[in-house]
Parts: sequence; C-alpha cells; structure tokens
Amino acid sequence: MRLCIHAAIGRVGAVLAAAGRRCMPLLLQPRRLLQRLRTMNLILLCRDARGTRHIRLSPALAAGVALSALALLAASTGLGFLMARSLDTGRLATLQHGLLEQQQAVAQLREAAEQRSHALALRVAGLHAQFMRLNALGSRLAGMARLDDGEFDFSVVPGTGGEEEAPLAPLRPMDLDAELDALQHQLQAQRSQLSLLAALLVDRRLGEEARPQGHPLASGYLSSGFGSRIDPFTGQRRHHRGVDIAAGAGAEIRAAAGGIVSWAGAREGYGRVVEITHGNGYMTRYAHNARNLVGVGERVQQGDAIALLGASGRATGPHLHFEVWQDGRPVDPQRFIRAGRG
Repeated sequence: MRLCIHAAIGRVGAVLAAAGRRCMPLLLQPRRLLQRLRTMNLILLCRDARGTRHIRLSPALAAGVALSALALLAASTGLGFLMARSLDTGRLATLQHGLLEQQQAVAQLREAAEQRSHALALRVAGLHAQFMRLNALGSRLAGMARLDDGEFDFSVVPGTGGEEEAPLAPLRPMDLDAELDALQHQLQAQRSQLSLLAALLVDRRLGEEARPQGHPLASGYLSSGFGSRIDPFTGQRRHHRGVDIAAGAGAEIRAAAGGIVSWAGAREGYGRVVEITHGNGYMTRYAHNARNLVGVGERVQQGDAIALLGASGRATGPHLHFEVWQDGRPVDPQRFIRAGRG
C-alpha cells in the first residue's frame, strides 16, 4: 500500500514539474509575455445550443491572470520536486533496509557454514585417529602372524582404479553425514574384528611358546629312553618318566620353552632339579644338575641357561634327566625334541 501511494505521488509531481518546465521560457522573455497578454482572449464553450462566447481581457487583468497561473505553476513545480525527492528518499530507505536484511542473512549463513565446517573437521579428525589405531593394530597383527612386510605394509596407501564412469551428483550435507556415519560404524566393526583376531593370535603364540620344543643341551646323546626299562640300581623293570641325555659335566642346560620357574632345589632321587611351568598344561623337569642357575618365580625364555649338567642324586654318571608333563601326566620328550629340530 505504501509503495502504491508513493508511486501516485511521484506521477503527480512529475506532471507538475513537466508543466513548469514548459512555462519557464515565457518567464524568461518578458516582452514575449506582454505580447501574449495584449492579445489574450478567453473562449467559453457552452453545453446548450448557443455555441461559444469570446471574452477579451484587458492587459492588466490578463497580466494578473497570467501571473497567478505562473505562480500556481511555480508552486506546483516546487511541490513536484519535493514529492519526487521524498519518493527517492523513501525508496532509498527501503533499499537500505532490504540490503541490511540481506547482509544479516549472509552473516547467518556464513556462521552456519563455519559451524558445519568445524563439526566436519572434528569428525574427520576422529576418523583419522581410528585409522591410525587400526593401522597400528594391523601392523602388530602382521608381525605376530609373521606375515611378509611387503604384502601387508599399513604405511602405504593401497592402489585402486577402474574404468571411467559418469560423474554423480554432488553430495548434499545430509548425504555426507550418512557416509561419515557408515564409515565410522565400519571402522568400529573392523576394529572389533581385528581385536578378536589379535586375541586369537596372542593365544596361539602363547600356546606355541608354551609348547616345549628343541634340545635342552647343545650336544649329547640319548642314553636311556622313555617308558619301560631295567633300573640300573635294582635290575628290575620300571617305568622311566623321561629320557637321559649323556654329556660332559658342566654343560649348560637350556629351557625347552618359556615359562616360570616353579621349583629349584633338591629332591629325593633327582638331586638338584629345576621345574618350569609353561602354561597350557605343560611342565618340564631338569634333574641331576651340578648347579641350578635360576630360582623359584623367575621368568625364563626358550633357550635360557637354567642349570649346569652334573650327577647329583640317584645317577651313575653325568647326564641330564629330562621330563615333559602335559595335563598332569608324563609324555615322551623325544617328540618335542624332534619338533624343535624340524
């Protein structure tokens, strides 16, 4: 409504201003104006059948009428200019108000975009951290599984490719959020799977480390096997729980597998003995030692020196009596010795 009124006023002002501009030449030429006034006639048109009437005006009266008309035209012209100026001022105010609203809208959009960008940056940083943890876990698993470094190098981006396809429509913000959510869920699922695989590999590795394998002496020969044999002291047949390995006195006796020393001391018939608990139901015993090199509670690795070979206890000469126990019963140590050689 306000704009319509302004438009109407503007049109009236423009008409008055145009009329004033057409009369200005007469005001600037007085002689021409007086000539026009001397010959001024008024023609009256009647609606009845009498036709028209001519009235001749005196120069003084004509001058008064002309001056009044000119004054009216001057006032109308000034009013027209004022109305046009007022209209321009109103339009300028309207444009300024619209520009201010647009600037505020742009500022709000910019602030929203900055907040959106900050939120996306945080999400990308979180995904990057998850990728780093997965890479570290993958490298650890590759090492535990003894995989080829060139085949599973987690520091190198894997190659990808394929035929060129038509470009898809750009992602909308809501589509990007959905993609990031799906990627985060996938990373979490893969991390859970890798963690489970790591636990399985650790169990398998511990099981392999706990399983005795290898020869407890650097050199020597088997002097008595596992199972039924003739006792060298009584001459009677008895069950031999381990194997006897003859070697030079003072030779280093080494742990057949990693574990914890559960006994280190003297026992009847065994002399000085060392027992190691390996886990997974395995225990090894090393008897007739000249001297023990480890104590109870010590952790040893496969191949560590634990005693020196001797002839303590019930022995006919320097040798190692070696036993392997599995799940509470003695088993033949030779299969574990052969496994270490293979």
